[in-house]
Amino acid sequence: MASLEVRNGLMARRPWISIAYWGLVTLIFLYDRTYLIEKAGLPNFFICSAVRVILLMGLAWLNIHRLIPRYLLRRRYGGYFGLVFLLVIGYLVIQSLYDYYLFGYVLGPSRNVHLSASLIYNFTHTSLYLLLTVALKFSIDWYEQREMLQEAQVGQLQAEVNYLRSQVNPHFLFNALNNLYALTLKKSDEAPSVVLKLSELMEYMLYESDGPYVSLAREINYLSNYLELEKIRQSKPADIRMTVAGSADQCQIPPFLILPLVENAFKHGIGKAAFGAYLHIHIQISQTLEVRIANNKPRFEEKDKNQGIGLLNLKKRLELLYPAKYLLQITEQPSRYEVLLKIDLLC
Repeated sequence: MASLEVRNGLMARRPWISIAYWGLVTLIFLYDRTYLIEKAGLPNFFICSAVRVILLMGLAWLNIHRLIPRYLLRRRYGGYFGLVFLLVIGYLVIQSLYDYYLFGYVLGPSRNVHLSASLIYNFTHTSLYLLLTVALKFSIDWYEQREMLQEAQVGQLQAEVNYLRSQVNPHFLFNALNNLYALTLKKSDEAPSVVLKLSELMEYMLYESDGPYVSLAREINYLSNYLELEKIRQSKPADIRMTVAGSADQCQIPPFLILPLVENAFKHGIGKAAFGAYLHIHIQISQTLEVRIANNKPRFEEKDKNQGIGLLNLKKRLELLYPAKYLLQITEQPSRYEVLLKIDLLC
């Protein structure tokens, strides 16, 4: 539907392009024939100009709308060039006979123009105008195809982003339900609070984050609630902190862009640490968004077949949303993971 709208918009602009082109051709021809006003009079000047431009427009219309689609684009080159040659010959005969009449009889011997000279002149100029119209035709078609291709790429981009988001949401929901299940098993008094937070998170996830961009402030609030749920779930002491510098009220960000990094830190850091678990998140907001995440790395970490899926999806989203315009740096040290994410903000 979007591609059709783009093409309709381009088609609506094409008549203006053609009008501008033929207006320019007419002005050039009028300037080239201004001497006829004095030599042959104003009526002959306008008649000569009208005959020339009308014949050229007819020749161009037949070439663009009949010969190119039916012959040239179908690679029937012999038929195309043969018919173009016949069109040019027909045009030359009509125009040269009129020129011969105008210059030979109306202007008389003051011009002394022969039919052969008129044929050569008309052939040269007709070939030039014909090449210009062909170039105009292919230029417009190329521009239309480029616009349609870009629109298709944007549609594909949004479809892939929606697919990747759909992979993130169930993963988070599964983790949150696990948190609640663990609390209900312990009959914790915190269970109602968790249900409320989970309800707020689900409302944001289902109703407030369905667009390509969301408020950065709401996204950070969503992330804060997520951390609170994770703090409740932890069975051992953990230093979990998030600091935010800068104003997020007027900025927007694609939804769920930071969450995979935090989830990964819990899954492969705090969740597997025997003691001294920590997760430090610092968010710096200016014209760019800078997210720094640091968490401990366990000494012995078992290989997980699903390890890296969240990060892989995140990288795909970043490539689609910020092609070659983002920084995702993951540093692995003997006892520590550090992640740095930088993207431009819409503020």
